[in-house]
Amino acid sequence: MRIRIVDAFTDRPFQGNPAGVLLLDSAFPPDSWLQQVAAEVNLSETAFAHPLPPGGDADWALRWFTPTAEVDMCGHATLATAHVLARAGLADGLVRFSARCGLLTAEAATDGTITLDFPTSPLTPVQTPAEIAAALGGVTIRSVHDTADHIGDLLVELTDERTVRALDPDHSALRGYARRGVIVTAPAEDPSRGYDFVSRGFFPAFGIDEDPVTGSAHTALAPFWSARLGGRTELTGLQGGARTGLVKVTLTGERTLLTGHAVTVLDGELLTAP
Repeated sequence: MRIRIVDAFTDRPFQGNPAGVLLLDSAFPPDSWLQQVAAEVNLSETAFAHPLPPGGDADWALRWFTPTAEVDMCGHATLATAHVLARAGLADGLVRFSARCGLLTAEAATDGTITLDFPTSPLTPVQTPAEIAAALGGVTIRSVHDTADHIGDLLVELTDERTVRALDPDHSALRGYARRGVIVTAPAEDPSRGYDFVSRGFFPAFGIDEDPVTGSAHTALAPFWSARLGGRTELTGLQGGARTGLVKVTLTGERTLLTGHAVTVLDGELLTAP
C-alpha cells in the first residue's frame, strides 16, 4: 500500500505540519491496525481514507489517528489528504469527507491552495485554571476560553507575540486542562508581515507535546480574533515553534474556511497489510 508524508499549511518542504496519508481501497481495517500504523508513522496525525459508493453525501470516509489515539477532527491531515487525492487524480475540485465530526469538504484551487470547510467552534469564557500560568512558564494570561463541546481545546490568550514564540511549557503539567489540548495565542506584533495573530498548540494527553500547525484549532481562533480585530471575517494565523505554517481563515458564521498549501515530501510503500 502506498503511504505519503505531506507537509500541510506550507508551500515548502520541512515547514508546516507533516501528516501521514494512507488511501485504502475499501472499508477501514481493524482499529488496532490503524493505530499501529499511526504509531509507526509517529507524526501528530496519520489520515486514513477510503472511497464511498457514488450518489451519497460524501465521496470518501476519513479518519485520523495520533500515535496514541483516534481524534474527532483534524485540519492539517484533511488538507494533506485532499492534496494527495488531487495529485493522484482521484478528486477534481471539491471533495466531500465523511468523518466523526460530520461532513467536511476540501476544494483545490488553480493556485495550488486547498480550502477546508469546517464547523466553527463556539467559545465559552472561563476562569483561568489554577497553575496553568506556571505550566506555561509563568506567563501573564489575558483570557481563557473553552471549546469543550466542540474541538475540546482550552484557548489561552497571552499578551504578545514574543511571549508565545518563547514559550517552553511543562508538557506533563498541561495534561488534564482540556479534553484535547491547550492553544496559546496573541496578536501579531507586526501585521505587515502577512499574519494577524500567532498561536501554538500543545496536546500531551494525545502523545503530541507540540503540534506545529493545528487546522482545527483555527475554527476557534477565527471567531476569537474576529471579535478582537474589528469584526474582520478574513484573517491569517501563523502557528508554530520550530516549524511554522500559515492558515488563512474566513469566518462565515457556523462554518469556518481554512486555506493553505501542502507539499508531498515522502512517497513510499507500506509493506505490512492489515
